[in-house]
Amino acid sequence: MREWLGWLDHIESVEDSLNNIKARIKAFADNGGYPESFAIIYNGEIAGTVGFNDVNKFNRIGVVGYWLGEKFQGNGIMTKAFESLIEYGFRELGLNRIEVSAAIDNKKSRALPEKLGFTQEGERRQAEWLYDRFVDHAFYGLLAEEWHSDNRED
Repeated sequence: MREWLGWLDHIESVEDSLNNIKARIKAFADNGGYPESFAIIYNGEIAGTVGFNDVNKFNRIGVVGYWLGEKFQGNGIMTKAFESLIEYGFRELGLNRIEVSAAIDNKKSRALPEKLGFTQEGERRQAEWLYDRFVDHAFYGLLAEEWHSDNRED
């Protein structure tokens, strides 16, 4: 996962993880009891996470982040988790727009929004510093009206 997740080198201790969990709990409280991120549990193990890295309440936009451990990939786990997050974002959080950004060369990460009906709206040059270089990102968006018009059950 390190190839595409620049924050991994900043988690060096149990305290680092604890601080992250405390920040997530605070966000939960600040968001009126609605969580913004979720652990993905598969067969009793933490397989990954999916959630909103940012929620702009005024403009009703959520920015999604996700990762899945290598041994869990290829089983449709992230697709189901991501679909659930989209439903949650539109129905419970009242979002109008959900955004995803992924490194151009990160084919696995880009396949998910493409599979779920997001529109690639453009590219951002040198959008992220990954260890020793800048990488460009593809930028995707999905509107609430597009999700519902896709004949998904209400």
